[in-house]
Parts: sequence; structure tokens; C-alpha cells
Amino acid sequence: MTDEREARRAWFEQTCVELHQRFGPLDAGEPASYIPELADVDPDRFAIAAMTIQGERIGVGDVDHEFTIQSISKLLMYGLALETHGRERVLEHVGVAPTGEAFNAIELDDETNRAPNPMVNAGAIAITDLVVGADVGERVEQVRSMYERYLGRKPTIDHDVWASERQTGNRNRAIAYLMLSRGIVEDRVEETLDLYFAQCSVLVTADDLALIGATIANHGISPLTGERVVAREVTRDMLTVALTCGMYDYAGEWAFSVGIPAKSGVGGGILAMLPGVGGMATFSPRLDDIGNSVRGLRVFEELSQRFDMHLFDPDRPWRR
Repeated sequence: MTDEREARRAWFEQTCVELHQRFGPLDAGEPASYIPELADVDPDRFAIAAMTIQGERIGVGDVDHEFTIQSISKLLMYGLALETHGRERVLEHVGVAPTGEAFNAIELDDETNRAPNPMVNAGAIAITDLVVGADVGERVEQVRSMYERYLGRKPTIDHDVWASERQTGNRNRAIAYLMLSRGIVEDRVEETLDLYFAQCSVLVTADDLALIGATIANHGISPLTGERVVAREVTRDMLTVALTCGMYDYAGEWAFSVGIPAKSGVGGGILAMLPGVGGMATFSPRLDDIGNSVRGLRVFEELSQRFDMHLFDPDRPWRR
């Protein structure tokens, strides 16, 4: 590591420590309450993690604390669908247009007869429907194997959260059955919904998310093993949709102020990717009204501003 890189890394790590101390006392927002199991999490957990494409790690706070990945899974599932079926087949079911609507909006594209994008619930359910397998058990194992390629281990599913999502997922059922009536998904709605709830209930840490982000930022190659996890051309599509649609109906403001491809989840995680540089993640269960982590948003806004991380910043130093 050059002296310049070492100094930059030290500055970044010191800044993460400072931001963790600064925003730790922030008590705005509440954990997600529409899923009962998520309402009971410790609201004061807080972590900041990062990994470069060279495999260098930075972590502050509760980086080893497990939480459910929730909607961050949508980005990985989109990549799985693209690899399994190809871009044309996926685009028949799900578009790539930002909606400006809430993540659980009951909204389809009437002109193309498809879900608007894979980062909202309608699109994510349509993507989950594309997972191959003879039954839900086989399809769950396909998803766990996908996670294993990113993490180097098969993750655990939080069965309490999985059950809680099944019991409270009627709005998602409405979305799925509407898509069935339009021919967007196959006639196995309850099975696909069960798989969707399972993929959201996978347990990860902030360190895990940083590794996932670094892998995608490294055009699909794991910084830890050097093995290809996802196809290079697929990561381009993943990064694009993450930038335009990944932060719910806050995506426009995020792209303007932070300018990094990212995906958030109501479990409190935010995954961000700086192509060619690395992955970053925050975890804090206190959410704003849109469903994004309050502390996480503040951390990324500060990091982007201080380190010129915005993809279109003319002074961006990270690729030099």
C-alpha cells in the first residue's frame, strides 16, 4: 500500500469513528413496526463498515451484529435473475423505471404489463418468481447458495422474522395476486411469496454487506477469494438500478446528494457501492417515514461530501 493510500485509509477510518460518535446519540426514527419481529429490535445498534476491492476492511460499532437483510436482498436477487434468465426475459417481467412511489405501492406499468422496477415490492416479487426449483424448499436453497457465493458461507434465515412476514404480508399478497391476474407471475403465488419472505429474513452483518458491496464494486469478483461471484455485465445492470431505484422514493434525493449506487432495507441496513473502489454499509434500525435508516443517511451524506464520492464529482480522487 502506498503512503498516499495508507494516509487516505487512515483519514477515512478516523472519519467513520467520528461519525459513529456524532450520530450515535441521534434518536430520530423508529424500527419498522409493520413486521412485529422487527419492531422489537434494539433501536440503538449502530455500525459503519467498509471494504476495498483489495480486501481491506474498516469497521466501527456493531459490525458483527446480525440483522435481517430485508429489501437489500432485492439487488442480489435481481442479479441472480439476470444470470439465470438473461436480460430480455427479465425485462419482460420487470422494468427499470424509478416510480417516486412507496416501496409497497400497488402499481404496475399498464403499457408494458410488468412491474416498474426490481427494487420495489412488486418488481421484487416478480423477480423472486423467476427463481427455479421444483418446490419452495429447493428454491430457498437456490437463494441461500447465491448468498453463499457472496459471503463464503450459507447464511441463516431468521425463522421468527420469516413467520412474522408471512402473517403480516397481505399487502404483498395483493400485489402478487394482481400480477398473477395480469400474467406477470406464475400460478404459484403463495410459494413465491414464502420464498420472498425467506430471502428478506436472511441474517447478515454490516461487515457482510461491505463485502457484498465490494464484490459488486469489483465487477463481480470477491476481494477475499478472487473468485467470480456474479457476471461482469450483470453488475453493471445491478449498479445502474441501485443508483436510480435503490433508496425507495428517496432515490432521486440520494442520487443528487450522495451519488453512489445503494440499496436500503427496513431491517436498518444500507449497502452502497463505489465502482472500482469498494463497498460501504451502515446499520441502524431507526427508520424515517420512507423506510431508510436515519443514521445511515446522515453517515453517507457526510462521507460523500467529505471524500468527493459522488460519481459525477469532477474532483473525485478515488480512481486515481
